[in-house]
Amino acid sequence: MRIEKQKIVDYLLNHEKSRAKAAFFIAMGFDMANWEVLAKALRIQAEVGTISGSGESPYGRKYTVDGPLETPDCRNPMPWVRTVWVEEPSCVQWRFITAYPLKRRSYD
Repeated sequence: MRIEKQKIVDYLLNHEKSRAKAAFFIAMGFDMANWEVLAKALRIQAEVGTISGSGESPYGRKYTVDGPLETPDCRNPMPWVRTVWVEEPSCVQWRFITAYPLKRRSYD
């Protein structure tokens, strides 16, 4: 599974570009300095989660995966997120598209 650094640093953890998503992931203990921690957690989520949908897109087969996300602060229960991936015809690895929380909760 391939996750590009800019997807995390320039989007998921960037308050200016994705306010709600950034607030959620930062509240869960993730940060830009250690962006690889979030990338690893997203890969694990895709491996242990459940495929909740799939379909063809202009870029290849798209999958949505719902499941728990391991957090740096070891929250229990773990938050549930949906990740979106694409399996491009020319590549055997899924490429990460985005992620977002499934339930609204207080993350304080």
